Amino acid sequence: MRSDFHDRPAFETIRPRRQIAPLVLNSSHSGRDYPARFLALSKLDETTIRQSEDAYVDELFARAPHMGIPMLRAHFPRAYLDINREPYELDPRMFRDKLPEHFNTTSPRIAAGLGTIARIVSENRPIYRELLTLEDAAMRIEGIYRPYHKTLQGLLTETMNRFGVAVLIDCHSMPRLHRGNDRTAPDIVLGDRYGTTCAPAIMDLVETVFSSAGLKVARNRPYAGGHTTRTYGRPQYGMHCLQIEISRHLYMHELTLVRHSGFSPMQKLATSLVSALAGFDYTSVARTQAAAE
Repeated sequence: MRSDFHDRPAFETIRPRRQIAPLVLNSSHSGRDYPARFLALSKLDETTIRQSEDAYVDELFARAPHMGIPMLRAHFPRAYLDINREPYELDPRMFRDKLPEHFNTTSPRIAAGLGTIARIVSENRPIYRELLTLEDAAMRIEGIYRPYHKTLQGLLTETMNRFGVAVLIDCHSMPRLHRGNDRTAPDIVLGDRYGTTCAPAIMDLVETVFSSAGLKVARNRPYAGGHTTRTYGRPQYGMHCLQIEISRHLYMHELTLVRHSGFSPMQKLATSLVSALAGFDYTSVARTQAAAE
């Protein structure tokens, strides 16, 4: 099957002229290029199908490459392919063909309709009007998913070789968690798989930047980090990964997906975060790694 992105890039790496710090930013859920064939397979209108996007997160962090930090970002949408899952984490109910036994077909994410190829978008709305083929899944996963992760691994390996340490910031947004008079729910959720994927000092720095701006920050609840965080977060080898979830209500209208007046301040805050991370002394993290070895 010919790729839905045969005539354009499915993702891109935005490189700085010179990388100045051991940081890599990843925005895998902010893609908004919906292939015509995919839309024809869907029963949803073009606004509803976008409800699963981490809309504009790539734009919030857009200054990073100008500051000496590379960023990988998807153009394909999350509803089409989710690289923050295992490669073949698929719901057998979505396919005409019987799935091979080695596929993961029973995870909680699949039960929720949110596998590598999602069954639903938010509010439990089914995406597809008909069953898919295994050939379609292979086109997306072998043709886009695996090259994406190969590119991400390459960026981290380059960074590690140059700086002796690498820090991946996995950038996401989340639906507003608090409703009505609930003032305790967080605006920001930081995920490090309960302290296993990132040095505490890096987590502390990121929390301080957000909390100093008056935002409520939570750690690992309700989002502790997904497949990307688990895969690349190996502090004992000098590879750190931290997932950041930013509440969408801070910068956009969640239903219409239109940016509001909060977008510019949040973009400036994201830029300040990148600046703080770029200026962090990573020698202490490297020494911790060396001591562990």
